[in-house]
Amino acid sequence: MRLQPEIELKLDLMPQAAEMFASWPSLPMENQTAALHAIYFDTPDQQLGKRGMSLRIRRTGRRRVQTVKADGRDGAGLFARDEWEMPVRGVTPVLDDRTPVAALLGEAVGQVDRLFTVDVQRRTWMVKQDSATIELVLDRGAVLANGREQAICEIELELKAGEPAALFALARRIDADIAVRPGVLSKAERGYRLTQALPAAVKAEKVALDPTMSIRQAFLRIVAACLRHYRLNEALLLDQYTAEALHQARVAIRRLRSALKLFKPVLQAADVARFQRELRWLAGVLGEARDLDVLAPRIGGDAARARLAVAQGQAHDRVLQWLESARVRMVLLDLVEWMALGAGLDAKAGRSVVPFAATGLRKLRKGIAKGGRHMMRLSDEARHSVRKDAKRLRYGAEFFAGLFDGKQKRRRRHKAFLDKLESMQDALGALNDLVTTPATLARHGLPCDIGTGGVEKAELVAAAAIAHGDLVDARRFWT
Repeated sequence: MRLQPEIELKLDLMPQAAEMFASWPSLPMENQTAALHAIYFDTPDQQLGKRGMSLRIRRTGRRRVQTVKADGRDGAGLFARDEWEMPVRGVTPVLDDRTPVAALLGEAVGQVDRLFTVDVQRRTWMVKQDSATIELVLDRGAVLANGREQAICEIELELKAGEPAALFALARRIDADIAVRPGVLSKAERGYRLTQALPAAVKAEKVALDPTMSIRQAFLRIVAACLRHYRLNEALLLDQYTAEALHQARVAIRRLRSALKLFKPVLQAADVARFQRELRWLAGVLGEARDLDVLAPRIGGDAARARLAVAQGQAHDRVLQWLESARVRMVLLDLVEWMALGAGLDAKAGRSVVPFAATGLRKLRKGIAKGGRHMMRLSDEARHSVRKDAKRLRYGAEFFAGLFDGKQKRRRRHKAFLDKLESMQDALGALNDLVTTPATLARHGLPCDIGTGGVEKAELVAAAAIAHGDLVDARRFWT
């Protein structure tokens, strides 16, 4: 058995592009081919998957190898993980003390059984990039679970010698000819997802932080989670547009932008400005379609609905065109590379994240308390500014939840704080819709007589003022 760290960049590509890649002129002539058949195992309630582990037996020719892996979901394209690997004779897992499985599962280890299979045709090349040696793998095949099947088409770049920057230089060379995107799902995760109902959209997952982490570790994990959230929904959109997936992709971008602002004190100003500029643009690309999707249920009259449907269709087409663009792909790859190379974090990022998080949350809360103090007299622009600050505070509270949930009292405070924050966001969001809807309608030549459901602006302002007061009075969960 061997314990081996991996550093690999996973890239997704469309199935129709795989044949083009296999004949890419920059590939060496010499390559190896193999047919891989893997059986993945877990308990009926998927205890290994829930712990971020996978267990498989893979057959290549006559050889069978059992592998236990962490799923790498914090990598956002760059996977750095441990694996426990050993040869086995048959298709029954060997779960002794040479792997962590028995210790993880306890008595449930006896329930381990087949869950899904993965069959791929693999081609492997050894590629030189700058002074690095990279193993380049093209996998084409499918995962099968519960009578369902999903295609696999991905490239893996594994660093054998040299610096991680070479992985990205090679990825950009590939993308210049064949569109690729950072992959965020391992084959194991693809299989686990196929055992369940396929989602129309993917919500943000909880970020696994703990109080022992440094600022650097917390930041990289948060950004990875945001990128994963975005890519999962982007993949759904590229397959078939849904309003839910677009909304979640946009939320992922907002969360990422909030993370950059929260951690700005330990980041290089030029990096923050560069990524904020590109992410702001991408949020705007998605925002136009989102505004029309929100308006659709409120439009009355056949003629107006037909006109809105045309505007929606055009906006949806623009979203898909931009998502397929090199500009979007490079933003994603740049972010993954930036993280892999340390994100330019300064020396202060080695300190504990707990006081840093508490300070950031306190500043955001103080700014909201001051900014919304005279809610009834504020301008629409000022109320919108408070709303944006409230979003940042909410995302920060969600990011940092794991740092402060050691005691039940703090968990209760966290929930109560988020509930009050959400109430204020709802009120300010309704106000923002009331203010911005006429301009959106006019921009698309639609009638500007949509009602407000009987709710007047003054009522919404009053509700926002009450919600603001409740938030200011709420107990802070980070103290």
